[in-house]
Amino acid sequence: MKIKLELQRKACIFTAAAFVVMLILCITSKVNIVFALAGGVVYFLIQSVKISLPENIKKLNALWAALLMLFSAWLTTCMVQYLLLEQANRGRISSSRFRLNVLCAFVLILVVFVISARVKISCIVGNISLLILGGINYFVYQFRGNEFSFGDVKAASTGLSVAAQYDFKLDGRAVYVIILAICYVALMLKVNISLKRKWMARLAALAAAIACCSYVAVKTERTVTESWEQKGTYRNGYILNFILSIRDSFVRKPEGYSLEQINNLEETFGETKQQGSEDDPTIIVVMNESFADLSKIGPLETNEPVMPFLDSLHENTVRGYALASVYGAKTPNSEWEFLTGNSMAFLPSGSVAYQQYLSGDTYSLVSTLKERGYKCLAMHPYYETGWSRNKVYPMMGFDEMHFISDFNKNKTLRAYITDEELYDKIIQRFENKEEAEKLFIMSVTMQNHGGYTEFYPDLMHTVQMTNGYYSDVNQYLTIVNESDKALEKLISYFEGVDEKVEIVFFGDHQPGLNSEFYRQLNGKGLSGLSLKQLEDLFTVPFFIWTNYESEEKEVELTSLNFLSTMALEKADIELPAYNKFLKQLMESVPAMNSRAYYSKQYGVFRHYGDSAASPEENVLRQYEILQYNNIFDKDKSHVFFPFYSGEE
Repeated sequence: MKIKLELQRKACIFTAAAFVVMLILCITSKVNIVFALAGGVVYFLIQSVKISLPENIKKLNALWAALLMLFSAWLTTCMVQYLLLEQANRGRISSSRFRLNVLCAFVLILVVFVISARVKISCIVGNISLLILGGINYFVYQFRGNEFSFGDVKAASTGLSVAAQYDFKLDGRAVYVIILAICYVALMLKVNISLKRKWMARLAALAAAIACCSYVAVKTERTVTESWEQKGTYRNGYILNFILSIRDSFVRKPEGYSLEQINNLEETFGETKQQGSEDDPTIIVVMNESFADLSKIGPLETNEPVMPFLDSLHENTVRGYALASVYGAKTPNSEWEFLTGNSMAFLPSGSVAYQQYLSGDTYSLVSTLKERGYKCLAMHPYYETGWSRNKVYPMMGFDEMHFISDFNKNKTLRAYITDEELYDKIIQRFENKEEAEKLFIMSVTMQNHGGYTEFYPDLMHTVQMTNGYYSDVNQYLTIVNESDKALEKLISYFEGVDEKVEIVFFGDHQPGLNSEFYRQLNGKGLSGLSLKQLEDLFTVPFFIWTNYESEEKEVELTSLNFLSTMALEKADIELPAYNKFLKQLMESVPAMNSRAYYSKQYGVFRHYGDSAASPEENVLRQYEILQYNNIFDKDKSHVFFPFYSGEE
């Protein structure tokens, strides 16, 4: 083997360009420029050193090609894991899971080779593609605290629409990985492994890819997609976890599913024909973005009450706390649970029901109220394409839709239209309704959307945490306090109208805040939590208020999928069959979300399937069967899921 250093003008130009890029990365990210210098030296050596191999070694090109592609898969996996995890979590992945990640990366490289038949191209494309995927997750995790999964792909437009509100930063790990990637690509471009029988090499690569896929599939049959915090990366490895999220986007039939089971349930709960009444109230729903009571997590002290009006609301009010299935993001899943009565518990982790599972006319609270003669409106002061609402709302049967262009864009707090402006729009629509018109208004606010790190000169942090200092927490507390003021104006207005009105209010999920803040409140942060502590992070306030005399009640804990049933009951509207079933379910399972359910029998939170023979697990299995019929079966139950179009 001969090694020779050749100084060429082209090598110097490329090295200078690469060094400038590395230097800019280090300076802007406040990383020691020594790493840029070291990267520049390595890059120069790669460009200038020429290695000549003996002829007997060249004859083993096929072996070297396979080893090089396998090495590239290993190196790429290491780079992705290093990019995404801090040192404390880097060693938590098991060696067996790490090998599966390497095999997944190897499969991608093999597939590119089958197409290109070029080793260097396969290694470079595989490396860059997976680093881009890891980079997307790197930034997504920064602003929402959850990993990027396949279910987020369809939500890309929504994510991009709010991306400008977040402060994206590269830390040292990201800079090191980019520098290494630049050097790696330069090295691969120097590789010159030629294979004589390319068609045989392609067949061998295809066979190897199929074998690797089969092996990974068998080994991960019982492995679930992890979507909480960074568990997907430090438990499964990010590459494997993303592959699992693709697998889990396909929903299987529940165990014991049959139309006979559906028929038995139909006989039990019966068909309900809605008959409208002049006494039906106007129903207004407010799903408030990121609205949460952080004191549920731990002891929080503030300089003044955060939501004094909501805390004072008791007369004619059912109020309490509800479990959401999402944390920090994925608002539409909360909206979907409320409107449909379905639960994310029976859908793959990381999925978005609005974008993955709705494809036609969809039964929901809208159908029930339209059958009673309601006109149904949806209001959201943001872009209509967000979470595909412009497609989903017509499927549900909404008669009117109002998005950002229908609101006064000058009335904003931070970058978002205020709750007050949304409520003014609701009041205006109520005042302009026809004499005998019954309204159902489903509204989704935007004011409190994350992130909370950017400085706004017109937003003073008037409400502040006093037992600790976190700028993002203080910003959040201040804007929630503004929400509370707007809510008081809304309730005050409808207290003064003569017609009957019911207002349903709930938060969609908790905000994603500084991890140290959570560590101060619960002593652990966002990992290593008990099931009860974990569910505290998914708890949001709710109330159902009427401007006429009605029941007053404190609900310790329910969940968003049960709220529409509770709202119908408080409005004295006869429950349809599906809501009758949900009411019965609430007797044994008063609260549930995507992670666990609260067992009334045992007085604790339990994972699904903990006791397959228990009565609560039996009724949960019936729930799953009904939901599958509702979403996936073409032969839907017309007793449980009638869709009212208004056409005879």
